[in-house]
Amino acid sequence: MSAPLIVSIPHSLGRDEAMRRLKTGLSRAAANVPVMSVDEERWEDNRMSFRIRALGQVAAGHLDVEDTHVRLEVTLPWLLQRFAEVAQAAIQKSGQLLLTKR
Repeated sequence: MSAPLIVSIPHSLGRDEAMRRLKTGLSRAAANVPVMSVDEERWEDNRMSFRIRALGQVAAGHLDVEDTHVRLEVTLPWLLQRFAEVAQAAIQKSGQLLLTKR
């Protein structure tokens, strides 16, 4: 089993507003990446468990929404591990855009 990809995204929205934005934003973000689709998205309190599919591979993980940051952890199959750095940068950028105060 591979080490998980972990991304922490700081925000100043508070937990409730960050969760509201994330609940509407994940599917939209995935729609912008043609090789990725969301198979499952399940919220329990401030944790979202998810399963995504990219390049025919399935990756599962969760994100925890806290008052000052969001922490995403996803375990990538071996094929997608080759794209881990690119994925990490893309997640960081998309997350910051979604969680920036407007």
